[in-house]
Amino acid sequence: MSASVDSYRAILRRHELRWRQQFLRVLVILTAVVGSLSVVGLFDPNRIATGVPAILNLLPEMFPPDFARWPFWIKPLIDSMAMSIAGTSIAVFFSMLLCFFAARNTSPSRGLYVMATAILNVTRAVPELILGMILVAAVGFGALPGTLALGLHSVGMLGKFYAEAIELCDQEPIEAARSSGASEMQVIVHSILPQVFPAMADVTFYRWEYNFRASMVVGAVGAGGIGLEIISALRIMEYQQVLALLLVVLVVVTALDSMSNALRHWMVQ
Repeated sequence: MSASVDSYRAILRRHELRWRQQFLRVLVILTAVVGSLSVVGLFDPNRIATGVPAILNLLPEMFPPDFARWPFWIKPLIDSMAMSIAGTSIAVFFSMLLCFFAARNTSPSRGLYVMATAILNVTRAVPELILGMILVAAVGFGALPGTLALGLHSVGMLGKFYAEAIELCDQEPIEAARSSGASEMQVIVHSILPQVFPAMADVTFYRWEYNFRASMVVGAVGAGGIGLEIISALRIMEYQQVLALLLVVLVVVTALDSMSNALRHWMVQ
């Protein structure tokens, strides 16, 4: 009886210790969150008091939405869609080349692993907007610098997710294939890719959706697309056109989300 009571108390002590550790972790995260909110000025009552009325005064100027120039928006919308598809395709190509070197369980050597990881970190660290500005200066205005900016930044994100999916895959099929004398390429094709393909497809289609939205950001620096139309309308304070453009983008993003879901289910069947 005494032994069972002692065992029960030991279990309670372990749970209590685990709860305290978890509480401390949450407390550290909350402290960082509250500190960040304070640094950015969210707790500044004067700025909030002046900012909210300014937004409320701006809203009436945006209604009703002005769709008078809609024929001129078709080409930029097509450019944004093409930029997202082309940029994502570039990213998938280079990410597939790098992800197997950036995964610990498939990288041939430590040096190649470090090199591939460094490339992914560098491409992920530079935002699309900065890449867009650099590439516009290099190759000129238009959809090309926007496509390259989206593609290069997406290499870092997709490559990281691909590599993590490879590292988390079940090792038993890999070991079985290697023990049977399969080459590394055969191991990748027959043991790794079937496991990670659904996760790769999910991340790729999500990135495609993100790249369409990001194409509006790079358009602000002259990289083409519908973002350039939005920035132009904002500069001349045509807020009714801005609202109309945002509604058009909302419809396209909603359609794109449904399309990507359908493609995702079709790809992983």
